[in-house]
This record gives sequence, structure tokens and C-alpha cells, in this order.
Amino acid sequence: MTTILKPLKPTQTMGAKPDNWLISLARRVNPAWWPLLLYLSDLLLIGLAFLLSYWVRYQLQWFRAVDPAFQTDFATYLPFSFALIAILFFSFNFSGVYRRRRDRGWLEEVYTIAAATTLGVVTLIILNLIFGGLSYSRLLFLYAAVFVTLLLGVSRAIIILARGYLRARGVAVQRVVLVGAGDVGRMVMRNIAARPSLGYQLIGFLDDNPVKSSTDIGRFKALGPLENFEQTLAVYPVDEVIICLPWQSHRTVARLLNQCEMAGVRAHIVPDLFQLTKNQMRVEDLNGVPLISTREVSIAGWNLIFKRVLDLAIVTVGSLFALPAGLLIAFAIRLDSPGPIIYSQMRVGKNGKPFAIYKFRSMVLDADERREEIAALNEATGPLFKVRDDPRRTRIGRFLRRFSLDELPQLINVLRGEMSFIGPRPNLPEEVAQYKEWHRKRLSVSPGMTGLWQVSGRSDLTFDEMVLLDIYYAENWSLGMDLGILLMTGPRVLFAKGAY
Repeated sequence: MTTILKPLKPTQTMGAKPDNWLISLARRVNPAWWPLLLYLSDLLLIGLAFLLSYWVRYQLQWFRAVDPAFQTDFATYLPFSFALIAILFFSFNFSGVYRRRRDRGWLEEVYTIAAATTLGVVTLIILNLIFGGLSYSRLLFLYAAVFVTLLLGVSRAIIILARGYLRARGVAVQRVVLVGAGDVGRMVMRNIAARPSLGYQLIGFLDDNPVKSSTDIGRFKALGPLENFEQTLAVYPVDEVIICLPWQSHRTVARLLNQCEMAGVRAHIVPDLFQLTKNQMRVEDLNGVPLISTREVSIAGWNLIFKRVLDLAIVTVGSLFALPAGLLIAFAIRLDSPGPIIYSQMRVGKNGKPFAIYKFRSMVLDADERREEIAALNEATGPLFKVRDDPRRTRIGRFLRRFSLDELPQLINVLRGEMSFIGPRPNLPEEVAQYKEWHRKRLSVSPGMTGLWQVSGRSDLTFDEMVLLDIYYAENWSLGMDLGILLMTGPRVLFAKGAY
């Protein structure tokens, strides 16, 4: 029997905040105007780049002085500036500069702009040779190519940052319903959770498995079985549907696609190809025959060596701060309450291997024995236990936990190779014992002092959301991702967001 869905407010993107004036202003701008605004800004920046090129060539005279006999005023170059704008407009469209792709990064954007600009400037130089003779400076055109690429590169960086900021707060997002909550469906959830800047807001998911169809995954709502699909499209403001069903369900997929077409909703299908992500497979060619093979996990081989070198570098630099700070913290703990300065506790590491984690003691001596007394105060979901105003904390412990200073001794764990500086947080053995099967994938990499979920919300996230982010990190690791998490960790710790 079909479940009656309530027209609730769609789930907000993880980490969404109340609107500020900038977000309120962005919500009032019609998204249809944004491409036009991009064209206009590019037009102005190309004109500015040509003006800067003239100034550098004829006023600053970098690299090569101008013969007074060939000194030319800017008005003479105005036709070329207009010609450059027109040529680059066509070159950019031909080269795909304005082709919308959610996952295109800044470097790819700049490369595409540089290639298209080079093509446009070369065309302008040829036109100058044909119609302008030798009286015009071709070095100015070279400067123009450099300045166009530079200014538009800065412009794209600002746009990407602003777009990511707005999308992470629910502005200009595509509201998505997911069909299928198996391994492939959770892979899609991980990517949506880890990269809110892509602009997808997951309303919820449907699945015919009775357990999955009635169990929320973090803030991602279970909307019931597949028979609720048509009702879901009618109740919720759905922009797109992502179908993640097994290949045997082709008739069901065809029916869902037809319902999407009738409702005017765009549909996507994720191929159920051995349940592999793009980072877990490699496509090769055998005389025209495509071969799909598996490859190593992301943190293996040379990647593992690079990550270990980064860990040792962080420990070396971090020790310069940690040693003097640690001495002050140890002195404060000794004065504040009786008990050891360093607290050791068993945690579960890579591949389920237990190890002793080290922390500055932030609670009273009998904290573990008193846990049952405050069990009703637990604010965490899943197997975790967290209390925002834990009465077991000492006075200095409140300060240490607020700014994560209690975790400084874990640099020893990193040095010993039991942990990495960046990775999933290690859980207690009794918490790991409560894992669902899909949760265990987070144990495939070394645990860390900070990680993707810490910079995405820390204790404000649910356990399932934390696991989604941890698995995404394990599957998509890169040195750039680690550096990005490292840069975001400082502000998160400084402002104590989500820490308790």
C-alpha cells in the first residue's frame, strides 16, 4: 500500500546556515540572468586586459623599448580591442569556456580559457599582418593574451568560491530525489554530502528494501518504497532524479524514466557496473575493444608514501607549537584536578587493528565509570556518545575540548604510524561493534586527527553523514584534498565550530 507523504520542507544542504544579506540578495537574482552576467563581466575584463596591455607596452615599456617613431595612441588600437572581444567571444564558445559542467575545477577552467585566448590572439595577429602592416606592436597582443588569461582566471576563482559558498547554503541548487539506496546509491550520497558546491540538494531516497525505505541516512530522508515515486514527484519540488538501481531492474527504470518525462523532471541513471566508482576502475583499449579493470585504492603505493611524507612534515612543524603549548597545558591540568595528564584509550584503526590513542585528560578521573549515569544526555546518533555540556569535563577540559587542544598528544600516534594527520576519526571498539556493514568501509584507511567530516560540520553532523564523508575521502583521496582539509582545519578549530 502506498505511503502518504507529507509535504514537508525539503531537506537543506548539510551545514546550511540562516540567510545573511548576501544569500538573500543572491536568492532574488533570477538564475537565467547568470550566464548573461558572466558574458558581460568577461567582456569588461577583456577590454581591461587590452587597456593594461597598451599601458605596459607603451607606458611602462617592459622588456623592449618603443621607438618614438612608432609611438601610437590608444585610439588607434580601439578597433583591435573590439575585434579581440568579438574573436574571443566566438573562440570561448567554440572551445567550451561557457559549457556548463559542475565538476570542472579552477585549473581546468584556466587551461580552457588560456587555450581559447591563444587561439583568439593568434587570429588577431594574423588579421593585423594582413590588414595592419607592421606599424602595430605584436608584443602588445602577447601581453593581451597574458592579461586576459590572468584576469579571467581570477574572475573564475572568485566565481567558483562564491558559487560554492551559495550552493552550500542552498542557493541555486538542484533538488534531487534518489531512487535506490544500495551501494551505488550511497556512493551518490557520499558525493552529494562531501561536495555541496556541486549544487545538489538531496530531498530523500526511495528503496524497496523495507529497512532502507524506512530508515533515514543522516539528514537524507527515507521516502518509502518505489511505489511512492509518482507521489514524491507530486508532493516535493523535485528538479532532478538520480536512479541507482541494479541492471536487472531495466523495466522499472524504463517506467521511472517515463514518469519523470511526464512530470517534466530531468532523470539520470548511474550504471551499476560492479558497484565501482570512477577512482576504482580503469578503462583500457584492446584493438578497439574496451576493457574495464579494477585498480588500487586511492591511498596505496606512491600515494601512501606521499601521504606519509606529508604526515611527518606536519608532525615536524606542528611539534614547534605543540611542545611549548603542551607544557602549559600539562601544568594547567595538574593544577586543575587530580589524575594523569595524558589519557590513553583503545581505539580501532586501519583494517580494524586496535591501538592506544593519546589525549590530554579533559575529564574527571572516573569519567568512564560515570558514563552510564549520563547516558540519557547523549546527543549523538548511531553508536557514538557525545554530550554538549558533559558534566564530567574539568574546568581546563572545557577549554581544551572547545579548541581541540586535548588532541595534541595524538601527534605521537601519527609519528608512530598508527594514525595519519588527516583521515576518519577512530572509534571505540564497542562503537565499531555496532557498525552496519557499509559503515566498515571507513576502516580501510588510517584514522586521522582531522578529516573531511571535521571541516564539514564536526559534531553537528549525524553519524551516517560522518561515515558518508569518511568513505568519500577513502575513495577519492588526493594530495590536493589533504592540503585543502589542512587549510580548512585551522579556521574550524579557531572558531570552535561544532566542537564539544
